[in-house]
Amino acid sequence: MGAVLDRSELVRALDERRRSGQQIVFTNGCFDILHVGHVRYLEEARSLGDVLVVGVNTDASVRRLGKGSARPFNSEGERAEVLAALGVVGYVTLFDEDTPLELIRRVRPNTLVKGGDWQPNQIVGGDLVLAAGGTVRSLPFAEGYSTTGLVDRIRSSTD
Repeated sequence: MGAVLDRSELVRALDERRRSGQQIVFTNGCFDILHVGHVRYLEEARSLGDVLVVGVNTDASVRRLGKGSARPFNSEGERAEVLAALGVVGYVTLFDEDTPLELIRRVRPNTLVKGGDWQPNQIVGGDLVLAAGGTVRSLPFAEGYSTTGLVDRIRSSTD
């Protein structure tokens, strides 16, 4: 089971991992309603290194993303706890900024990963990771799975 850590705790934990030669993978997102597409994505991300770190948007930053006035459906603490309970996730931390750039700067991942709607050259922080000798990957989506699609199906079933 993973752990939900603040940034300072996360940096200390990752420094220990690095000293033992482990490769750090980082991704980020809202992860509002966890579904099989998320799980498959996180499993693939974890396969790219030794420990997967997930940056989770705070509730305020989700609202600023314009995902709808009802979002997020689950609180930041609940979303972080659910992710940390997944066996493939090593650490979860929250970020309140509009982008995870500062968090990526602190995490210093060997591999930076986002979903298939991002081209590698568009991924925030990719330039930092590449400059440090790391890799940047865009992983394909599991077809037919999205939070928006799930919400739409739920809403249509209650109409």
